Amino acid sequence: MSNQVIQPISPAAMDSLAALRAELSESSAVELAEELPRMELADQAVRFRLLPKDRALAVFEELDTYHQQELLDALKTETVRDLLDSMEADDRAKLFEEMPAMVATRLQAQLSPSERLSTARLLGYDPESAGRIMTPDFVSLRASMIAADAIERIRHLRSRPRHLDILPVTDGRRKLLGTVALPDLVAADPDTVVHDLMADDHHMVRTDTDQEEAARLVQDANLAALPVVDHDDRLVGLITFDDAMEVLEAEDTEDAARSGGSEPLERPYLSAGVFMLARKRAFWLLLLALAGILTVSVLNYYEAALERVTVLAVFISLLTGVGGNSGSQASAVVIRAMAVGEIRFSDTFRIVWREGRVGLMLGAMLAIVGGPLVGLAYGPDIGLIIALTLLTICTWSTFVGAFLPLIAKKVGIDPAVISAPMVSTLCDATGLVLYFSIAAAVLGPLM
Repeated sequence: MSNQVIQPISPAAMDSLAALRAELSESSAVELAEELPRMELADQAVRFRLLPKDRALAVFEELDTYHQQELLDALKTETVRDLLDSMEADDRAKLFEEMPAMVATRLQAQLSPSERLSTARLLGYDPESAGRIMTPDFVSLRASMIAADAIERIRHLRSRPRHLDILPVTDGRRKLLGTVALPDLVAADPDTVVHDLMADDHHMVRTDTDQEEAARLVQDANLAALPVVDHDDRLVGLITFDDAMEVLEAEDTEDAARSGGSEPLERPYLSAGVFMLARKRAFWLLLLALAGILTVSVLNYYEAALERVTVLAVFISLLTGVGGNSGSQASAVVIRAMAVGEIRFSDTFRIVWREGRVGLMLGAMLAIVGGPLVGLAYGPDIGLIIALTLLTICTWSTFVGAFLPLIAKKVGIDPAVISAPMVSTLCDATGLVLYFSIAAAVLGPLM
């Protein structure tokens, strides 16, 4: 694979289109899709028009929807029409969904009747459903066919779908019965009935199944394609492996952004302006700042205690840091386990019990190390306070970090919203209450 970076077009290069075509031919579709968005829009359009039709489509499909829209704006109407007509219906629906409604309607009107109908059907499904990301272009086989007839049918298709690894098997009413792998069909005796070649078990989802759930099923079951059926179990489409991976990538990107205390950008980073970057972070920053008032309020409440025992102030940042980090670690682990389907709300007791013991072990480790060291420097009473606080705050924060995402999921909130910064801020405030309460128990009333 070439690592050559395509340079912006110069006037000299414009005089030698043959040389430019040769330059383009040395890069793969993936490399071109990475390099084109870095150029001026006019340069993108020129290069794109020089690509052969099939190669241009491959490059276009590798672009994200934002850069697809930009490129369409720079191309001639005829080129746009051919390009959109050649796209798979699910990719086209995704592109139209991201466009302004008026632009999408205008482009949809330019499609051929059959492509317009297939796109409209997909756009009719809920945006987060499996129906929206499925491809309606597939080849299905009748269970009663023999292998020879099935292969002959595939060979003589007028328009052959790109995804033929998995072939759905239906009855006379289009009801899904199972699937057959193309290699098994080809290797079978020509007179073997298709029904006898079906996999022992098969997976399917309905059109209204959440698309992340469907994508996780594709990943977990190692499927090349997943059949999608309507409420009458009639086959209506397939979710292919590449589309499933795009869904999971988008979900992981969204979770990563929210876990860091920000909203997802919904476009490539370099294509987002400074105002958009600030706007996506502003809400969370303000929310966390308001949550931080809890910590300030706690410190204000114990101001008299700090004046009496000033040494307690020395360890505030250490203890709040330990509490926030403990809670963040637990929340990150639980949120990820929930995202990949490893745990459910019904596992709450087991999770909280497990994470509580983890927090206790970590707190004990820190207490054994930190308590004696502090005791040597500030006296045994302060050492005991720090040791007990480390033990307590680690246990409590780990419990909070594990429990909050589970509750959020139960009430219909994205668990990623209960992000590490939010858990950390909450643990800071509650950790200070524990700290001063333990200090009062060891030293006597502080206020």
